[in-house]
This record gives sequence, C-alpha cells and structure tokens, in this order.
Amino acid sequence: MNTQAASPSDKIRLSKAMADRGLCSRREADVLIARGWVRVDGEPVSILGYKIRPDQDIQLMPEARSHLRQSVTILLNKPLGYVSGQPEKGYPTALSLIKPENRFPGDRLPWRWQPAHLRQLAAAGRLDINSQGLLVLTQDGRIARQLIGSASRVDKEYLVRFRGEITPRVLSLLEHGLFLDNQPLRKANVRLLNPDQLQLVLWEGKKRQIRRMCERVGLEALQLKRVRIGAVRLGNLPQGKWRYLRPDEKF
Repeated sequence: MNTQAASPSDKIRLSKAMADRGLCSRREADVLIARGWVRVDGEPVSILGYKIRPDQDIQLMPEARSHLRQSVTILLNKPLGYVSGQPEKGYPTALSLIKPENRFPGDRLPWRWQPAHLRQLAAAGRLDINSQGLLVLTQDGRIARQLIGSASRVDKEYLVRFRGEITPRVLSLLEHGLFLDNQPLRKANVRLLNPDQLQLVLWEGKKRQIRRMCERVGLEALQLKRVRIGAVRLGNLPQGKWRYLRPDEKF
C-alpha cells in the first residue's frame, strides 16, 4: 500500500470516501469494511474508522458487490395516517405495512419476501401523516443518496386538492418566487387540472413543502398524493400495497 506521508487533516474516513464516490452508503461501508471486503490501493482494510487520502484507490471485493446487489428497494402506496419515518405516538409506520399479505398480487418478480428485507429499510423521501401515494423504502444507500442527497435532481410529481382562489398570479408564485425557511425555492412546474386540483412537479423536498407553499398564496391543501418519483410511477399499485422495484426501473 502506498505509504506516502499525509497530514491528518488531508485524510478522511474510508467509509465517507466510499459514500462520496457513490459506492454505497456510509452505513453499508462500515459493514463491508468490518467483513474485510474492501481494499485500499490493493490492500485489504478491516478497521472501522480507517482513514485514507482522497487520491487513494478503493476497490470492492466480489463479496462486497454481491452483498450490495442483495439490497432491496420497495415501492409502497402509503395511505393516510401512516408516518414515513420514525414512529410517532398513536400512528402506525409505513414500514409496518411491508409484510407478505400486503404485497401487490401484480408484482411479477420471482423474489420471495423475507424478514431480512426489513433490515435497515428506510424511507428515501418522506410523506407526512396526512399525505398519501408513492413512498420509496430502500436498503440501498446509492438509491437513497440519489433521491434525497443534497445533489439530488430527481423530480417528484404530486396531485393536490385545494380550497381557495386560483389566479394567474397565484400559479406564477407557486412556480417560482416563494421562500421557505428564508431560502428561495427551486422552480417548480405547476398546472391547474381542475378548478380544485393542481399538479405540482418539484425538484426538492422541504418539510411539508407543498402545504406551506399553498399557505403562502392563500390556498389550503386538502388532499396530497405523490404519483411519480423520477421515471417511476405509482401506477396501479393499490393503497396500502407494496411491490419490489424492478431491475429495469430507474429513478
């Protein structure tokens, strides 16, 4: 291994470097390192917290690649009243719906559900308790970073039932010109589908963003449903049912 001296401040944790290079998430990196499945400049590393220089080469052993391929991603049509992430008193979690009896009968993948598919399964882009529609839960850190990382450019489409008066000025502000948390929002695509229904396409996901956007322009969001994330659509997935992301589907 290259032993060229480097200042401690020049080095970063191996797990962080792996995540930054899109190889896996930091949590997954720790697992791979602990199992001895990662090489740095050709030498195996199994020490958690190990630091490297930014210019050093990282290789994943075949066992590591096989382990990452086993990660699953699940699409759920989340109903109202379920929380996407951490449990909240009095509300069931979206994760509680991921069980064999709730699998969509139209899911044609030959994969068998197993309890291991729940391990470290987490929502990548949340829906609040009073929202419904497409929710992605994944064990794959690369997909999570693609959907919710700071550099994410994946768009998300919502249908919103509202109460209030729609004017050209309101539509213009929803598209561009609003601030949340003292920051300007990215440009959105907004279309009036019916007198009481909007289609919104966003490229970001601040907390309760659509509801707060509506409040800013004098509208009340009555019903919110996410129908698409990138190229993946909710389609005919029934409410409360889930299916596996197909190998041919990409966000």
